[in-house]
Amino acid sequence: MHKFTLEILFQIIGIGSASGLMFKNNQLLVVGDNSSYLYEYNIENKVLERHPLTENPSENIAKKDKPDFEAITEFDNKIYIFGSGSTEKRTKMVQLDTKTRAVETTTDLSDLYLSMQTFAELPEGDLNIEGVVRKDNEWYFFNRGNGAKGKNIVFTVQGKNLTEEFNIITNQYKLPKIKGIRTSFTDAVLVGDKIYFLATAENTDSTYNDGEVLGSIIGSIDTKTMKIGFTKKITDAHKFEGLTLYKETEKELTFLLCEDNDTEELKANIFKLTLNK
Repeated sequence: MHKFTLEILFQIIGIGSASGLMFKNNQLLVVGDNSSYLYEYNIENKVLERHPLTENPSENIAKKDKPDFEAITEFDNKIYIFGSGSTEKRTKMVQLDTKTRAVETTTDLSDLYLSMQTFAELPEGDLNIEGVVRKDNEWYFFNRGNGAKGKNIVFTVQGKNLTEEFNIITNQYKLPKIKGIRTSFTDAVLVGDKIYFLATAENTDSTYNDGEVLGSIIGSIDTKTMKIGFTKKITDAHKFEGLTLYKETEKELTFLLCEDNDTEELKANIFKLTLNK
């Protein structure tokens, strides 16, 4: 059950520390956690474009200053990019036009992130949003449990907006271990009524400092029950941080994955993961 194949598909020169993916119309949209650009890569023509997300965009931003864009998703013809919330400088949500890739609004989600942290009884520094999914009228925020408390949480946010009128529901998950280290959420994508997620084992108890990478898993959550359907280890070596649906058939799902290399080297390896349904 859930047999898989994993292979490197191509490499993009010019992107460092890729942390979020979205595939649309043969274009691969990529965010990097140390960059303030949205990258657009044409898979057929192998052309890379950059779209600024801030007024003075740059790459390889110092860790203490970076906006830490970790999640990208699309809903109602808009693209949304989210900071992780792990420091005061990482709380922005950027909304872009799907066609032009132009920034329409930038919203500070400090109140939402603080509410999540308080509601889940997370210590300061333990909030670390790595994936965001939108389904109907609900947002799903995936907190990576690599902080001191090790809480892998999905925050379901309901309401008119993400700044003033919202309601939060939490579901906490005990994910599998790799080599004795608990895996923690690194991204998620919606496929039908299921959310497929990535989780990585990294030997650190900090949302700020990196550690030894021990591998990654893929799994699913049913949005109706919020229960995990399955988990499967897919690597012992890679820290996968981005996940997007590439193709779907009656029997298989094919995803594209990106790896955060945690270096200043501007290249991103894109992997193809084919999974039996």
